[in-house]
Amino acid sequence: MTDNPVAPRTPRTPLTLLGTGAMGTALARAWLAAGHEVTIWNRTPARAEALAAEGAVVARSAAEAVAANRLVIVCLLDDASVGDALDGTALAGRDLVNLTTGTPGEGRTRAAWAEARGARFLDAGIMAVPPMIGVPDSGGYVLYSGSPELFEEHRDTLAVPAGPRYVGADPGFAALYDVALLSAMSGMFAGITHAFALIRPDDITPKDFAPLLADWLTAMAPAVHQSADQIQSGDYTRNVVSNLAMQVAGNATLLRTAGEQRVSPELLTPYMKLMERRLAQGHGEEDGTGMIELLALRANNDRP
Repeated sequence: MTDNPVAPRTPRTPLTLLGTGAMGTALARAWLAAGHEVTIWNRTPARAEALAAEGAVVARSAAEAVAANRLVIVCLLDDASVGDALDGTALAGRDLVNLTTGTPGEGRTRAAWAEARGARFLDAGIMAVPPMIGVPDSGGYVLYSGSPELFEEHRDTLAVPAGPRYVGADPGFAALYDVALLSAMSGMFAGITHAFALIRPDDITPKDFAPLLADWLTAMAPAVHQSADQIQSGDYTRNVVSNLAMQVAGNATLLRTAGEQRVSPELLTPYMKLMERRLAQGHGEEDGTGMIELLALRANNDRP
C-alpha cells in the first residue's frame, strides 16, 4: 500500500505594489505571508528596505515594477500621486487596482484614464487601519468597484489582506461608500468627543463611563435600518418613535447642560440647527431622517 501523494500547492498570483507607507507595508506583509511573490516600489527607496528583507522584490522605478506583473496594486497618498507614479508606464494588458483614497469623481476619471491605456481597473476603499490588515476576524474589509471580471479573477488574492466587498461596476462607488461610511464615523466621534468633554469637570472616571457609552451607541446603531426604510419609501413619518418636535425640545436640555459644564456646544449645534429648520417647515411628526432633504445643494450659490 502506498501513501497518497501530497497535493501540489496552488500557485499564488504574483503582484506589484506601488507604495510602502504604513498601509502599503501592511498589505505587502499580508501577501508575502500568504506566499505571493510581491514586487514593490516606493518613491523613497529606504521605506522599502524592511520589506526587501522579508522577501519582497524591490523595483528601481514604478515602470519597472509595473512591467514585473500583470496585477498592479497602487496604495499612494492621493490621486495626483497615482498619476505621477503611473504616467509614462506601459499599462496595456495590466490589471490595475487602486487602493488610494480618493473621491468618486477621481475614481471614475482614473478608470477612464486606465482603460484608455489598455488596462482593466478597479477602484477601492479600505475600511481598516494597518493593524487590522491580514488579521482574520479583525472586522476590516475593502470595498471594490469597477471591472467585475477583474474582481472575480483576482478575488482570492484581494481577500488576503481583508475581506473584499464588490459594490458595483461604477468605478466611483467604492470611494462613495468609503467616504459615506467615514462621514458617519466622523459624526459618531464628534458625539463621543462631546460626551467625554461633558463628564470631564466632574468626578467621573472616563474608563467607567466608556462601557456605558459604547453600549448606548451599539443600541442606537440599528436605527440606520429604519432611516434606510424611510428614505426608500419616501415616508419620513414611518415607524417614528421619537419625533422631531420632541427632539428639538429636548435639545434645550443638552445645551443647558453644556453651559453648566462649561463645554462648547459647537459639535452639536450644526445638527441642531438643521433639526430646527426642518421643524419650522412643518415636519414635527417625522424623526431626524427627513433632514436629508435639507442637505442637497440645489442652487449654484449654495455652499457645502
